[in-house]
Amino acid sequence: RNMAAMAVAAPSTPGNAFAQWEQPAGKGTGWYTGEDGYVYCDNLRVEDIRQEVPDSPFYLYSKDRITSNISAYKEALDGLKYIIGYAVKANNNLLIMKHLQQQGSGAVLVSGGELKLATLAGFDPKMTILNGNGKLPWELELAVETGVLINVDSEFDFANIVAAAKKVGKAARVMLRINPDVDPQVHPYISTGLAGSKFGIRNNHLQWFLDEIKKEDMIELVGVHSHLGSTITKVSVFEDAAVIMIDFIRKINAEGFKLQYLNFGGGLGIDYQHTGVSLPTPTDLIDTVRAAIKELDLTLIIEPGRSMVATSGGLVNTVTGVKTNGNKNFVVIDGSMSTCIRPSLYDTYQHIEMTKPSSATKQVFDVVGPVCESSDFLGKDRELPTPEAGDGLVLHDAGAYCMAMASTYNLKMRPSEWWVEDGKLKKIRHQETLDDHIKLFEDL
Repeated sequence: RNMAAMAVAAPSTPGNAFAQWEQPAGKGTGWYTGEDGYVYCDNLRVEDIRQEVPDSPFYLYSKDRITSNISAYKEALDGLKYIIGYAVKANNNLLIMKHLQQQGSGAVLVSGGELKLATLAGFDPKMTILNGNGKLPWELELAVETGVLINVDSEFDFANIVAAAKKVGKAARVMLRINPDVDPQVHPYISTGLAGSKFGIRNNHLQWFLDEIKKEDMIELVGVHSHLGSTITKVSVFEDAAVIMIDFIRKINAEGFKLQYLNFGGGLGIDYQHTGVSLPTPTDLIDTVRAAIKELDLTLIIEPGRSMVATSGGLVNTVTGVKTNGNKNFVVIDGSMSTCIRPSLYDTYQHIEMTKPSSATKQVFDVVGPVCESSDFLGKDRELPTPEAGDGLVLHDAGAYCMAMASTYNLKMRPSEWWVEDGKLKKIRHQETLDDHIKLFEDL
């Protein structure tokens, strides 16, 4: 099966580095629809998996797809010094994190909690980066003690890093997070590299940071960092940022520094619409900086999260019923905005499909959950065969920013997680229970 995973790591078809939606039934990798009309996760029918899993909804992942996705990045980075920094915020399942670590990945973190979990998962501190615009003193002290790279986000963040290094008694290895002021042309909530962003330092204030770093014995400047945003679909965005960041590196080195790292953040988009649109591949991304990385003898750090895990996962739901109000048809399912908030938070599209073939009349539906909010939907205006109560319905590309953002709103407890490993179904996270919630109030 590893051979199969490698075989689909970087297919020649543009835009399909992370998924192929139609494959031979029972013989594919990841999520796909077979010629028999059933939805598969690796070699297993999702409809059969639904009979095995005792609860619903649940998250289901393809371990081989995750392996395939990171393999595409390794292939693109061949010949360079690099760190693949998996963005843990995308999916913090401990078994998924351990698997990526075993595949050679580093970790990109945004909190002390993520740092502790990354340590538990076995990530090498030398391949670990702590980001964030509001890092707390205890988080910085832990980062310095652990020896991870720390991105400097502001004047006060720099002062806090200096204080943490002095308190711990150990030099902090830092990178400057510079805003290249390049528009990634994505949803404003996930755009991070513009001048007006809450992240990063002002370009025109760079000299102040360099002068301050020169005064501090406990600070070692080892690189620069930029992060453009997420779901980027145009290579030109990376090209523009690369030119700017390489210029900054040359200027900083001219001040007597010898930078080792270019942390080139910004996530590749995926084909959420399942239309086969041509999208940048890992090779397209790396090619924008490949020559400069070699020329300046740098180690390239990239920060894939969504593209590493999104296509590996699906949210499997059960239909509760179908109803019509006025001119609107609704499919009501047991999944909800508590289970997956992405569609309602960002008003984004994730592909929805019945798990088995159906000859029922097709209609246009809003797919909604049971949470007491009008914003509780997983999809709007979707043409689907009219389902019956008990049918299975999958929300695709749910491996990133879905379970990680799940809540217990309306006391809808977070679901269990499973993956297909070596052709077999395995649980990788227990379903949360009301007892877990009640325990938080014991002895109070």
